[in-house]
Amino acid sequence: MNFLRGVMGGPSAGPQPSGADTIQKLCDRVASSTLLDDRRDAVRALKSLSKKYRLEVGIQAMEHLIHVLQTDRSDSEIIGYALDTLYNVISNDLEEEEQEENSAKQVDDLGSQFTEIFIKQQENVTLLLTLVEEFDFHVRWPGVKLLTSLLKQQGPQVQQIILVSPMGVSRLMDLLADSREVIRNDGVLLLQQLTKSNAAIQKIVAFENAFERLLDIITEEGNSDGGIVVEDCLLLLQNLLKNNNSNQNFFKEGSYIQRMKPWFEVGDDNCGWSAQKVTNLHLMLQLVRVLVSPTNPPGATSSCQKAMFHCGLLQQLCTILMATGVPADILTETINTVSEVIRGCQTNQDYFASVNAPSNPPRPAIVVLLMSMVNERQPFVLRCAVLYCFQCFLYKNQKGQGEIVSTLLPSTIDATGNSVSAGQLLCGGLFSTDSLSNWCAAVALAHALQENGTLKEQLLRVQLATSIGNPPVSLLQQCTNILSQGSKVQTRVGLLMLLCTWLSNCSIAVTHFLHNPANVPFLTGQIAENLGEEEQLVQGLCALLLGISIYYNDNSLENYRKEKLKQLIEKRIGRENFIEKLGFISKHELYSRAAQKPQPSFSSPDHMMFDHEFTKLVKELEGVISKAIYKSSEEDKKEEEVKKTLEQHDNIVTHYKKVIREQDQELEELKQRISTLTSQNEQLQATVTQQVSQIQQHKDQYNLLKVQLGKDSQHHNSHGDTLQMNGLQTEEVSKLKEELEEWKNKHELLQGQLKEKDSVIEKLNSSQLEMGATEQSLQSSRFGGLEHSNELQKELEVLRSQIQLQAAEISKLQMENQKLQVMNTAADPMLGDSGGTAATSSELEARLEQEIKELKSQIKALSEEKESLKQQLDSSTSTVAILQDKNSRLEREVAESKKEQDDLLVLLADQDQKISAQKMKLKDFGVAVEDEDDTESGDQGDEDEDGDEEEQDENAAVCYQEN
Repeated sequence: MNFLRGVMGGPSAGPQPSGADTIQKLCDRVASSTLLDDRRDAVRALKSLSKKYRLEVGIQAMEHLIHVLQTDRSDSEIIGYALDTLYNVISNDLEEEEQEENSAKQVDDLGSQFTEIFIKQQENVTLLLTLVEEFDFHVRWPGVKLLTSLLKQQGPQVQQIILVSPMGVSRLMDLLADSREVIRNDGVLLLQQLTKSNAAIQKIVAFENAFERLLDIITEEGNSDGGIVVEDCLLLLQNLLKNNNSNQNFFKEGSYIQRMKPWFEVGDDNCGWSAQKVTNLHLMLQLVRVLVSPTNPPGATSSCQKAMFHCGLLQQLCTILMATGVPADILTETINTVSEVIRGCQTNQDYFASVNAPSNPPRPAIVVLLMSMVNERQPFVLRCAVLYCFQCFLYKNQKGQGEIVSTLLPSTIDATGNSVSAGQLLCGGLFSTDSLSNWCAAVALAHALQENGTLKEQLLRVQLATSIGNPPVSLLQQCTNILSQGSKVQTRVGLLMLLCTWLSNCSIAVTHFLHNPANVPFLTGQIAENLGEEEQLVQGLCALLLGISIYYNDNSLENYRKEKLKQLIEKRIGRENFIEKLGFISKHELYSRAAQKPQPSFSSPDHMMFDHEFTKLVKELEGVISKAIYKSSEEDKKEEEVKKTLEQHDNIVTHYKKVIREQDQELEELKQRISTLTSQNEQLQATVTQQVSQIQQHKDQYNLLKVQLGKDSQHHNSHGDTLQMNGLQTEEVSKLKEELEEWKNKHELLQGQLKEKDSVIEKLNSSQLEMGATEQSLQSSRFGGLEHSNELQKELEVLRSQIQLQAAEISKLQMENQKLQVMNTAADPMLGDSGGTAATSSELEARLEQEIKELKSQIKALSEEKESLKQQLDSSTSTVAILQDKNSRLEREVAESKKEQDDLLVLLADQDQKISAQKMKLKDFGVAVEDEDDTESGDQGDEDEDGDEEEQDENAAVCYQEN
C-alpha cells in the first residue's frame, strides 16, 4: 500500500519514480497479485494515469486490462475501472490542455492504432458486447462509451465484427430501453456510429423496432422543444433512412410518417427561438426531405408524398412557410422541404397552388415566394430555395405550367393593376437591373415551358410595352434585344438558356426567331470571336441556340433553310470551330455541379450559371446537333422522310391506341351488361320456379276436380237406375226410356265438366297473361305454360268427341223410340180400340216429360247440396285448424304447468328434508318437537276432496283436448 501511496502522490522519501516505471510496476501488480483488492487498486491507479500517460498505459497495460475483463467479471468495480482505462487510452476526446500540447494528427493516430490492437482479436469485441449486457451501471456505461470510441476509430472493421457476432446488434438495441437516461442517451450515440454507411446493420436496427423507440424518446423529450437528446435521435433516424429504400418503405408502411406531424406544430408566438430548437427543427425538416428526395426511387417518393398529404404534414409545413417570426434558416429549409414534398405529385402541387398568404387582400403563396425571389435585398440562399420551390411546383405539372403562362397572355392580364400575377413578376425580374433576378426569372420561365409544345406556341403571343409611344414587341424579340445589348454574363446565360428551352422541339418558335434578320448574324458573330474564358460559356450557348435553329428548322423561311444556315456556319465559323465552341458547355465546371442534383446549390451568386433541367437538354441535343452540322442535303432529305415515316407510324399507333381504348370501353360496357343480364336471369329463373310450382298446384286442383266429378256422376247414375216407370208400356219401352234418361244425365254431366274445365283453362290463361311481363326474357316458362294449355285443349277435344258420340247415340235412341211408337200404333187392334191406345201413348209422353222434369230438379238439388257440402267442408277445415292451434297452445301451457309443478315438488321435497334435518337437530339438543302427522291426518279429508276436484278438472281438460 505504501507503493500505491507513492504512485498516487503521497509523501515518500528518496527520488520519485518516473511515469513509465510506475506504470510498469502497476502492470506487474495487476498481473501477479493474487488478492482481488490489490488488483483493483492497481487498475484504479492505471485509470488515474491513463489520461496523462496515454501512450505508456496503452502500450504496457492493454493486455493486462483485457485479461482482467476476462477473468475478474465477478467484480463489477474492477471491470468498471478497466473499461474506463481502456476508454481513456483509445478515445480522442481529450481535455483542452492536452489538445494544445498534442497535435490533432498525433491524437488521431494514437486512437486508431490502439483500436486496431484491441480489435485484432475479435474475441475482445465479443467480450465487450457481453459486458454491455450487464445491468450494473459501473459496467454497462463504460462499456457503451468504449464501444462507441472503437466505432469512431475503426468503424467498418468493428461493424463487421458486431454484424457476425450472434445477436450483436440486438444486444445493443436493448440500450434504448434502459430506464437510466445516461445509458440510454449514450446508447443512441453508440447506434449512430454503428449505423454509419452500413445498410445491413441499418436494416437490422430498423427491424428491431428502432423507429418506434426513437419516436417515443423524441415525444417524451418534447419534440422540437427538446434538448440535445432529440438531436441525437434525429441524427440516428437520418442514418437509418438516408439512401436505404428498404427502411424508408418500412417507415412508411409502419405509419411513422403520421407521427412526424406534431414536430411542426409551431405556435403563433414565434419569438425567441432557442439555438437547440432551431437545430432540432432543421434536422426534422431534413428527415422529411430524406423520405421524398429526388434521388429515391420514384415509386417510393410518390407514396411518401401522398402519405404526407393525407396525414396533414404538408399542410403543417405550408403553415410554417406562411408564418411570421420564423428564423431565416428554418424558413429556407422549410421552402426546400415543401419543394420536394410537392415535386412531381399532382395532388400536392394542386394543394400548394391553393395556399394563400395571410395578407390583405390574400395572395397566393406562389406569388409571395416569387416576390422574394426577384427581390435583390433577400438573402441569396432564400432566393435559391424559392427558385427550387417554383421548379418543383412546375415539374411534370402541365396544369400549373398553363396557369403560369396564362398570366402572361393578353386575355388574362389584370388591366386594373390591383393584383400582381406570377407572370408579371417573372417579366419584371427578367428585365430588371439585377443580374441574379434576370437569371432566376429566365430559369423559372424556362421551367414553365419544359416539355410543353402548346405553351411554347402560346408564349409567342405575349407582347411587351417597352416605352411610351413605341409599339409593343414580343417577349421573344425583347429577349434577343437584351442579348444584343451586351449585358452581364449571368443575364445573357439565363436568357440563352430560356431561348434554347423555348425553341427546342418547337418549329414555330424557331421560325419566329429566324424571322428577325438580326438574330442569326448576332449568333454567328458571337461564336466566331475569340474572347476570354468568361465569354466562352456565352459562345457555347450561342452555338447551341444556332444548332437548335438548324435541327428544328422546318425550312419555311427561304433565306434561313437548313442548308443555307450550314453553309453560313462553314464560311464564317468553320464546322470544327463550331463543334469546339459547342463543347465549352459540357466541359465547364459549373455545368458538372448543376448536373448532379435538381436543387440549385451555389456557394455564391457568381457561380449561379446552369440549371439542372437545362443540363439534361444539353446532353440530349449536343450529339444530334453535331451530327446535323455534318449532314449533307441528301441526308437531310432522307432524315425528313424518316421523320415523316415515323410521324405516320406514330399516327397509326395513336389510331390503334384510340381503337384499343374504345374497345376497352366497349368491353367494360359489355361486362356490365352481362352482369346485369345475369342478375336479371337469376331473378327470372326464380320467377319461373314460382310459376312452375303454381302450375303444379293448378294441375293438382284439376285432378281433384276430375275425381270429385266422377264420384258425382256415379251417384247420379245410381239414383237414376233406381227410378222405374209404372204403366201399360212394355219392358222394352221402359228399358229404352231408362237408357235415354241415363244418356241425358251423362250429357248434362259432361257439359258441366266442360264448363268447369273451360273455367280452369281461362284461369290458366289469365295467370299466363299476368306472367307476360317476364315472358320476353323467359321463353322456357312460356313454353311450359303453353304445353300445359295444349294438354288441356287436347282433353277438351276428347270430351267434345265423346259428347258428339253420345249425341249420336241419343238420336239413335230417339229414332228407335219413334219406331216403337209406330209399332204400338200398329198393334192397337190387338190391344184394343184406337182411342185407348192414343190415350195411353199421350199419358206415357206426359208421364215421361214429368219424370224428366223431376229428374232435372233432383239433379239441381243434388248440385246445390254438393256446393253446400263444399262450403261446410271449407268451414270445418278452418275450424279444425283453429282448434289445432288452440290445442297446441293448451298442450304447451299444460307442459309448462307440469314443469312448474315438478319444480315445486322438488322444492317441497328439499324443504321437507331440511325441516326433518332441523327437527333432528332440535331433538338432539333436547327440545320437544311436535309431529305434524296428526294435523296432516286431520286435513287429509280436505286434501282428498281437493284431489278429486283436481282429477275432475284434469279429465275435463283432456276431453277438451281430444275434441
